[in-house]
Amino acid sequence: MKLGAALGLALAAAVSLGLARFAYALLLPAMREDLQWSYFTAGAMNAVNAAGYLAGALAMPWLLARIDARRVLLAGGAGAALLLAAHALVRDNALLYALRAATGVASAASFVAGGVLAARLAQGSASSGLVLGLYYGGTGLGIVVAALGLPPLLLDASRWPLGWFTIGALAALAIAITASTTRALHAPPQAAAQRAAFPWRPAGWALAGYAMFGLGYIGYMTFVITLLRDAGHGAVTVTAFYILLGAGVIASSWLWAGLLQRMRGGGGLALLNGLLATATALLALWPEQLLLVFVSGGLFGSVFLSVVASTTAFVRHNAVPAAWAAGIAAFTIVFAVGQIVGPVLVGMIADAGGLARGFGVSAVVLASGALLAALQRPIIRP
Repeated sequence: MKLGAALGLALAAAVSLGLARFAYALLLPAMREDLQWSYFTAGAMNAVNAAGYLAGALAMPWLLARIDARRVLLAGGAGAALLLAAHALVRDNALLYALRAATGVASAASFVAGGVLAARLAQGSASSGLVLGLYYGGTGLGIVVAALGLPPLLLDASRWPLGWFTIGALAALAIAITASTTRALHAPPQAAAQRAAFPWRPAGWALAGYAMFGLGYIGYMTFVITLLRDAGHGAVTVTAFYILLGAGVIASSWLWAGLLQRMRGGGGLALLNGLLATATALLALWPEQLLLVFVSGGLFGSVFLSVVASTTAFVRHNAVPAAWAAGIAAFTIVFAVGQIVGPVLVGMIADAGGLARGFGVSAVVLASGALLAALQRPIIRP
């Protein structure tokens, strides 16, 4: 039952991040060509998605205090599926902005609730790091499926709406499976006397490092396909790159499970941010070099969702169970703030001096996140 529930939760993560956010990178080149977007507009689409995600994350402590987390997870996932399909029906930028924002709200509800359920599922388990890794690594499945299914639909740039219909249908299927495999899993609303505040101030370095992660990684995940296209790489290379990246996300469940189990301070977050900075710098410096392109994609994919998992592990290690929901929401909030700024910043830099320069700035931001996280010490000693 525990493995089936963990896999069901992983599919929910595939929807809330893999399809609702990261499939956009595959659709972006076609949408830019057909709708005549600047890099700034392309980045702003993901910025408003992150703003919606922030709004959803801010509402989660209130919502989870009143509604079972599983119900929130399923409602958010179903809403995201409908909104993704609705992207296919509009071409006006204002309406697309609204849909991206609303999708962000639904994704946050699903993802934060799923994180709470994953933490409950991992409680008392000798393989808690693996359970959390499976949940966050599930995003990779969404990336792989999108990479396999979308490129043939986008040979003609005007067919991007069909891509959104496809993503919406895949999301609906995934959430249906999640519903059937998590029936025994619940996180009922806590009474006020059972809830506890998360220690924001003692966790400040970890929160700051995670904010830099949100600011730095999102430029890569928004524009990497466009960068590869601009560097002259063809459809086969781009598809293989994104499949490798998604496979890395899936593999990260096993690669970093031990780290998530052991690390109680900010060391894990620091290490993972440093690896992401390296992967991003490779593309900033050598986007035409095929071998380095695949090294970058494999490294980035095998790390970036484990950064998210590391914060859930940090909350579990450093807060009482009654404060877990507030702690996961706290990290989700600073993550979302970084994501709002990141795509617009990279888009502005790209419009002025090229995407490679924007990737260079992202690498520096990620490196600064590693330094900040390295200063975090455990709050609760074992």
